[in-house]
Amino acid sequence: MKNTLLFLTLLCVSLAGYAQAPPAAPPDTTRIWTIHGQNTFLINQSSFSHWAAGGGNAFAANVVFDYDFDYKKDKWSWDNKVIIGYGLSKENGIGWRKNDDRIILNSLLGYKAAQYWLYTFYANFQTQFTNGYNYTGTGDQRTLISAPFAPAYLTFGPGFAYKKSDNLRVNISPLAARITMVQNDSFSNAGSFGVTPGNKSLFEFGASLDGYFKFNVVPNVALENILKLYSNYLKTPGNIYADYTANLFMKVNKFVTVNAGVELVSDPNTKVPVQNNGITEYHSLLQVKQIFGAGLTYKF
Repeated sequence: MKNTLLFLTLLCVSLAGYAQAPPAAPPDTTRIWTIHGQNTFLINQSSFSHWAAGGGNAFAANVVFDYDFDYKKDKWSWDNKVIIGYGLSKENGIGWRKNDDRIILNSLLGYKAAQYWLYTFYANFQTQFTNGYNYTGTGDQRTLISAPFAPAYLTFGPGFAYKKSDNLRVNISPLAARITMVQNDSFSNAGSFGVTPGNKSLFEFGASLDGYFKFNVVPNVALENILKLYSNYLKTPGNIYADYTANLFMKVNKFVTVNAGVELVSDPNTKVPVQNNGITEYHSLLQVKQIFGAGLTYKF
């Protein structure tokens, strides 16, 4: 219930902000390539000593590299985004566990058709750096549930896009291919992530939607929204893959920021382990990740 309320609150704020989002500054038409990005280091720490109310010591650190490489000349544009994130957390008596692990590459090639409309071809790739585990208790009691390139996702296809600015765009591809790669033998043999047991890839063909919207809630506070949807024409098109991310950036000064983020993923092909009376069962459930921290951000 808590996660549902948070999702609805962020979505309502996003829709409300659409009406008050300031117009984007006119682009520099003499520049072909534009490169910008930010490096963020976040920390979150709590410590207790003889504290009557109780509490456990905890520490978390996250590093995120977020870069944009954009090309524009005449009617052609090519927008590229690279996001690399990794984080670890440590709780007293539990040890180190990762809380973020992602490699995201996104590319959108466009040809201007009207003022805000483009003919497009897009590609998106996602995977992770290290193994992922499901922890069933304290210490190192864990079960391997993911690995580098297990899974990895590659989605691409032609389409059309509405792009009012770099902070507001929606791309729709009615003919999109999606390849799920599972390069770990144990996951491949088990048929994890939707692949046929023994195979290391799954091919899907369907429709995709990729949306991005960022606006200032108040000065020095920005809300970023990222939405990805995919429907597979070849099998149960009603089971839609959905990935929604909301990131709140609060600027303290030129270098110090406070960031909060939540990501909600609904993937019919991904089954997560659930304990039921001592028996491990696998179900497709809503995946939720939340991150909050203060730290240093360098933009260029």
